Amino acid sequence: MPIYGYRCSNCGHQFEIQQRMSDDPLKVCPKCQGKLTKILYPTGVIFKGSGFYTTDYGAPDKAKSENGSSSGSDSKPESKPDSKPESKPESKSESSD
Repeated sequence: MPIYGYRCSNCGHQFEIQQRMSDDPLKVCPKCQGKLTKILYPTGVIFKGSGFYTTDYGAPDKAKSENGSSSGSDSKPESKPDSKPESKPESKSESSD
């Protein structure tokens, strides 16, 4: 049996309950007798099979931060850390005659 979440629009009480899909949704809050609304939970969908590839899905935020890439308009251009100017090796061109 699936678990459904409800929220009272009057007192803000939230709870979850196991119900059959064929059962009528609850309409009255058990605490204040106010009106209940169902809470919709986001779900992730992954398609498996020969026609789908792992590159078809967006990378998780953790993987993006590890790779150093980010998307969106809030990304800043990469700046190089302050480094000392490169010193050229001194060439000793001494001729011994």
